[in-house]
Amino acid sequence: MNRIVVGVDIAKRVFQLHWVEPETGEIVALQLKREKFLEHFANRSNCVIGMEACGGSQHWARSLQKLGHEVKLLSGRMVKPFVGGNKNDAADARGSWTAMQQPGIKAVAVKSEEQQAVLALHRMREQLVKFRTAQINGLRERIAAIPGVGLLSATAAVATMGDAKAFKSGREFAAWLGLVPRQTGTGGRVRLLGISKRGDKHLRTLLIHGARAVLTHSKSPPEWLSELVKRRPKNVAVVAMANKMARTIWALTAHERAYQSGYVSRPA
Repeated sequence: MNRIVVGVDIAKRVFQLHWVEPETGEIVALQLKREKFLEHFANRSNCVIGMEACGGSQHWARSLQKLGHEVKLLSGRMVKPFVGGNKNDAADARGSWTAMQQPGIKAVAVKSEEQQAVLALHRMREQLVKFRTAQINGLRERIAAIPGVGLLSATAAVATMGDAKAFKSGREFAAWLGLVPRQTGTGGRVRLLGISKRGDKHLRTLLIHGARAVLTHSKSPPEWLSELVKRRPKNVAVVAMANKMARTIWALTAHERAYQSGYVSRPA
């Protein structure tokens, strides 16, 4: 005896069923409340049930299988061509029923609760990665607006810094990158040497190259930088600019601000 095929459309509170009675050919469209859904199938002979695959349908598929029914979860892409006219619950249930009649129909596997939980964790991770990527891209665009900081330097800065609030200030971040003088001395006398070259060499090099480009090619370099070049060697001015760039990167990242040319920080 051929089993009856039932198309089902599930919703939050109301479920729609569609099937054809084999003896009479009568088309049945039945609407059930959520609490009556399983009771209906518990009181009828085994049948083949088709519904669109989603997180909720996995739960109902497991429950219907326990009642002895065969459940086929269908991809929404397979059902959509058979939903004619206006989209509503009755049309969706009829579309699922029609899709079930097609030869070679491919069903989605019914998963256990454990399998579904693992997949949920993977999807949550995927969403977190997308969210973090969007944040990093937005941050990178803000940082790339700083003179001397291009796409390469911006992405390297974001990746190297991690959490900006791990540093107390931009001065600490610049020191962590090695963009401050080494100190040596004895007997109360302190000598300032070349930069300490601590921290990430790659990012430090990028910032120094960017600072040199600002000094060499910028049509309107900062006034303080132009004055510094008149008094000190060019390389000293370049490192000072790189130090300024590092502190600005930290400030924009830690305080989530956009770059403003000529901005003057004020003590808290």
